[in-house]
Amino acid sequence: MLAHRQESAAMAGSVGVRILLIDDHDLFREGLKYLLPVLDDSVQYFEAGSMDSALQLDPVIAIDLVLLDFYMPGVNGLEAIDRCRERFESASLVVVSGEEDPRIIRGAIERGAAGFIPKSSSREVLLAALRVVLGGGTWLPGYALQPVGQMHLTTTQHGAVDDAARQLSRRQFEVLMKAVQGKSNKTIAKELDISDHTVKAHLSVAFRILGVQNRTEAVYAAAKLGFQPGQASQFQHVAAHDEAHLQ
Repeated sequence: MLAHRQESAAMAGSVGVRILLIDDHDLFREGLKYLLPVLDDSVQYFEAGSMDSALQLDPVIAIDLVLLDFYMPGVNGLEAIDRCRERFESASLVVVSGEEDPRIIRGAIERGAAGFIPKSSSREVLLAALRVVLGGGTWLPGYALQPVGQMHLTTTQHGAVDDAARQLSRRQFEVLMKAVQGKSNKTIAKELDISDHTVKAHLSVAFRILGVQNRTEAVYAAAKLGFQPGQASQFQHVAAHDEAHLQ
């Protein structure tokens, strides 16, 4: 089953965020379907009750955000993430699930999820989380941000990372945000009209500034720092000719 609901602003002609919810629970899909317009009345909403139905979505439709239930009938949660990342490579993918094990959450992030929202969240938390992900940001439950490898930060260290993050150039921030959204280097290069080499160079610098080793740790850092794509203007612009040597 694949259904599409287009909200009023989108019907009026504006292009809203295209969201695909993949969940086998009818009541949850219905509830979220009526909650999303409260956050953004230009949302274009698509829903699927199975992974197979989701993958049958017309490829002409460019999905911006996939909200995926981790436990779907007939498919392993990590496999579902892999299949979604392959099919909707330009979309940000966020897991919305009843699962609350931090190890499962980290596993989802390692496979390319840009965030994880527990279904047990209160209405207020769910709304806050959805606002973040609709804005292209990263959201993880507080308990998942507890010590994980090198991402264990004290209050003082968190401030140091926050200060260091200000050293990012605007382009480095843009590349970083697309990376934590789970997009491949190839997709990032295409969307920003730069080379794969430039993407790798920007990510290398961004990871060093944030003190992380890989994309998974970068997602956790971005969630802790509250990074969102709309903040790009706060970072220093680097002239094109200064970036050319990276091509």
